[in-house]
Amino acid sequence: MSVSTDSCAPSVVETFDVHDPATGAVVGTYPVHDRHDVDAVVSSAHAAAAWWRDLGFAGRARYLDAWRSEIASGRDQLAQLIHREMGKPISDAKLEIAMALEHLRWAARNAEKVLGRRTVPSSLLTVNHAATVEYLPLGVVGVIGPWNYPVFTPLGSISFALAAGNAVVFKPSEYTPGVGSWLAEAFTRTAPAEPVLQVITGLADTGNALCRSDVGKIGFTGSSATGKLVMAACAENLTPVLMECGGKDALIVDADADLEAAADAAVWGGLSNAGQTCLAVERVYVHTAVYEKFLAELVAAASEIHAGAADSQIGPITMPKQLAIVRHHIEDALARGARALLGGTDAIDRQFVQPTILVDVPEDAAAVTEETFGPTLTVTKVRDMDEAVELVNRGTYGLGATVFARRRGRDIADRIRAGGTSINAFVAHATIPGLPLGGVGASGFGRVHGPDGLVEFTYAKATTRQRFPAPLPLTSFRRDHRVDTIVDLLVAVLHGRKRR
Repeated sequence: MSVSTDSCAPSVVETFDVHDPATGAVVGTYPVHDRHDVDAVVSSAHAAAAWWRDLGFAGRARYLDAWRSEIASGRDQLAQLIHREMGKPISDAKLEIAMALEHLRWAARNAEKVLGRRTVPSSLLTVNHAATVEYLPLGVVGVIGPWNYPVFTPLGSISFALAAGNAVVFKPSEYTPGVGSWLAEAFTRTAPAEPVLQVITGLADTGNALCRSDVGKIGFTGSSATGKLVMAACAENLTPVLMECGGKDALIVDADADLEAAADAAVWGGLSNAGQTCLAVERVYVHTAVYEKFLAELVAAASEIHAGAADSQIGPITMPKQLAIVRHHIEDALARGARALLGGTDAIDRQFVQPTILVDVPEDAAAVTEETFGPTLTVTKVRDMDEAVELVNRGTYGLGATVFARRRGRDIADRIRAGGTSINAFVAHATIPGLPLGGVGASGFGRVHGPDGLVEFTYAKATTRQRFPAPLPLTSFRRDHRVDTIVDLLVAVLHGRKRR
């Protein structure tokens, strides 16, 4: 655990255990921080925030680069920790770390260009003023992170908040507290002077305490249901929130698509990390002309993926309670006439779920409308891309989407209601550091990554300086009829003409 200075280090009695989801073995024990502990840590973070802010962009970038190097050097240990706490294969854990480092580097190197002071042109009526805008840190940012990508996802908020000049208090998921603690300890080794990045551990009450503490913003990643509770807690102090919530992402396959590539993307998008990805492909809509051929490719590729063995490509379901949801979605679909081309209800064994592909699923079934968060795919035949887009947009979520098409990919993508869409590749928009990531509707609001992700953890400050007295005294009781006449004439000239 990373805590603040000795003078405010919390004295914690209650603890909780973390279990390996594959075996049930205890892999760590961590303190449960209560409201008093959280407030003490946030208080120390405010003092650290002033020091961190005053380093400036270049000074902070040096520390962030050192932290990046520290994470890279310890990536084997960190990947092992991810594997033990949430179950994903070590190779996937290393891929997650690699993506997180790319975004950390981008944030450190681009913060000044995005957030630094810049000149803004004046208008004709305000020509005597010089104007600037800059984006200043909020002070202390609270981050509540998920367990499914315990490095990549929270660092999308943490690294960008730090690059913007904020101190951060991070509450990792109770399923992966060791990963969060490891990241904070690595940062402290590179910047030991002040508690700029601290970790608090615990269950829901700890996150609730962080929402109600004296932070300038909460960055949350998790389910839409939990996001509503976070918003309600933050509303008490008008604390702004960044909501990166769930999804029910779709993959569309047009008649001219590369079917082998599309099937490969659907398998990886739907089954990797055992389907426990907010951007996971959970629905596939395929043009009737290539439906049968695509299904053959998809089932053949998915049949090669297995869970449960030491060398399996996908790991266990991390949260025990999620198994009931996965089972319900499969059983409900089958009871309503769907067919399982692969897997099915017997695909669930202990904490493992084998890949399941369902066809003929009604569009109002839970497997289509609700987030499954398991290695399942529903595949639906559509007459054309108009029907595909209509069905994709029918849901309440709007996080991401994937389109496979040779000719009309951009046209299809432009019509999908989602925060990001990738054409002929799965989730590429989430891997490019300069692009924003986030959703609409039940998938949340606000953005991580890219310039939007930096601005997210700041407030805009506008400054003007009068360079010479106003030729027309507008904001003064000295304004007379002559000035009003001139202003009225200018309005007619500037704004009264219709464009042709």
